[in-house]
Amino acid sequence: MAAATVRLAVSAVALTTISIGVVVQGGANPHEAAASWELVGGSRSNARYSALTQINTQTISKIGATWMSETFGANASSRATPIVKDGLMFVTAGPSIYAFNAKSGDTIWRYDSRGETGAPGAAASPSKEGLALGDGLVFAGMANGDVLAIEETTGKVAWRQYVGDVPHVRGQSSVGAPTYADGIVFVGLNADRGFRGQAIALDAKTGRLMWRFFVVPGPGERGHDTWPASGDAWKTGGGAIWLEGAVDAELGLVYFVTGNGVPQHGGEVRSGDNLYLCSVIALEMKTGRLRWHYQAIHHDIWEADLSIAPVLFDGDVGGRTSKGIAAMRGDGYLFLLDRSTGKPLIPIEERPVPQDPSVRTAATQPFPVGADRVLPDCDDWKAAVAPRGFQIGCFFAPTSFKTPNLLAPFFGMRVSPMAYSPETGFFYATGNAWLRWRRRAQDPYFFSPDRRIPGVSDHAVLAAIDGRTNKIVWKKEFRTGRLPGGAMPTAGGLMFQAVGDGNIEAYDAKRGARLWQFQTGSLGGGPVMAYELDGDEYVAVASSRVFAFKLGGTLQPMEAPRIAAEEAFPGPVVDASQIETATLARDMGLTGSRQMVDEYTFNPTRTRVKVGTPVTWINNGTTVHTVIAVDGSWTTGPLSPIEAGVVTFDKPGTYSYTCKEHPWAAAQIIVVQ
Repeated sequence: MAAATVRLAVSAVALTTISIGVVVQGGANPHEAAASWELVGGSRSNARYSALTQINTQTISKIGATWMSETFGANASSRATPIVKDGLMFVTAGPSIYAFNAKSGDTIWRYDSRGETGAPGAAASPSKEGLALGDGLVFAGMANGDVLAIEETTGKVAWRQYVGDVPHVRGQSSVGAPTYADGIVFVGLNADRGFRGQAIALDAKTGRLMWRFFVVPGPGERGHDTWPASGDAWKTGGGAIWLEGAVDAELGLVYFVTGNGVPQHGGEVRSGDNLYLCSVIALEMKTGRLRWHYQAIHHDIWEADLSIAPVLFDGDVGGRTSKGIAAMRGDGYLFLLDRSTGKPLIPIEERPVPQDPSVRTAATQPFPVGADRVLPDCDDWKAAVAPRGFQIGCFFAPTSFKTPNLLAPFFGMRVSPMAYSPETGFFYATGNAWLRWRRRAQDPYFFSPDRRIPGVSDHAVLAAIDGRTNKIVWKKEFRTGRLPGGAMPTAGGLMFQAVGDGNIEAYDAKRGARLWQFQTGSLGGGPVMAYELDGDEYVAVASSRVFAFKLGGTLQPMEAPRIAAEEAFPGPVVDASQIETATLARDMGLTGSRQMVDEYTFNPTRTRVKVGTPVTWINNGTTVHTVIAVDGSWTTGPLSPIEAGVVTFDKPGTYSYTCKEHPWAAAQIIVVQ
């Protein structure tokens, strides 16, 4: 066994036992979490719904913080959902797994992965999304492709199993939280570095591999014909499983949503619909055999993975009672499917989308009929901003090197979990409204992440969607620039959420009115959860530490964290008097070191000089560039390749400039005394 670091702490308060869970209609409801919260989704369904009622719309004004844990240390803030059982709370933060006394917040033990051999430092860190409990063990997916099982009460390692490809390739990891059901641990593997995403099942007691499912099918497997008939694009096709699965034990199925294609924008090398990318997949729990699938995006070329965990629900949809599964697409459309068959519960139609034959675009994409979309599309952005020189595109506008000035919405419904309340029949979903400059190189394997541009602000969105109609009931916007942590509705008529500005808030779940908030002092933070202990209901959230709240809690709110003002231009300020009109961009992470000459990005983008210093612009590109002030007050004149132009600034100030021929190429010079 590798020598891990486990720190034990003696608690001043003896461990207590959580009371028996709420019984609903003759038996424990698998879609509701009550006294304990043993999976990050609250239950096997991922509904994140708490059946507790002590904290409700009438008592919420009396809630306060009752304890806060030790801080997790520098650069170790948590976005995980805490999980709770038998008086113990477990959470991941940075390289560590913590066990706290759920009543007092005292540390019981801490497992530090930096003591592991074979994967030094952060390479062995546990999943940022959290943990799972079962059979007296705590399960963690690790950043080096291992799955770890730790004894709940002692923090000692019970088993460790590598689940990635053999031989081991650096970069393959188990990113999402595990899921536990009926003696089986289910995990997913990432794929963006040129792998195939995988769903994996392990025996919970021993770590023995039970089965492995590849998201991209190989030769002879169903769905392989949606990949090129020649070549090996399928071998590195992507389809990461980023987040936890959901389980219906009666049907014997485990459900996952799958990720984007690889190369992310290079559709020309992987023609076809590319199953099972960007899909909901239903796998048999004991064998891993695919029972059904639904693909929400054909031939993904937008890095538009489904990256909000699926939610199982029982409720009325379109006037009939259904056992459904809900999946959120990155553009903010909710897909409601029958979880037995994968057939739509609300009609879905194929609609034409913009085409670019050079990247093998799919002719149509699926859209739920009559549904509301959570995020704004191109028309909304056109009305809000009109950046100079950019071409405004919609969600499915193809990313192409032939269109270097495409500005389009990013598929921003991701990571923060969705929730469902059987009381309201609403789904609660969070995302980011981002307008991004989409870029790509002629090299299809060069990955250039979408960029923010000056003058266009992001905002977060929280929406309540009626599951019966797929219509938005109420909606909130947050201008913090940080994605909220994810919702938790309760039987007390509340909906809790951690907001990006450090506040945890409670809303009226039906109407969306904010009823309460508390400042934790830390930006960001993970999803909120609830549990019951010795007759008291607690609500908890993790960020730089864990906060727990209950009725009568007396701890005072923390000082609000400083939120840096959004700068007009992103990126560092460089002291330099020579600026180039083109930049050598590098992709160092996904497919080795690759380069692209970016003709439309000044190098450096933000420059600082002293008053009176001559500033030289050199055209190191292949086309004419005319450097000109945004207000037209100065210019270098036209610069042909290898020509230079000089401007001297006599007054301090901040000067924004662009290229006359390519006005989407913007930059900034800061002149100081």
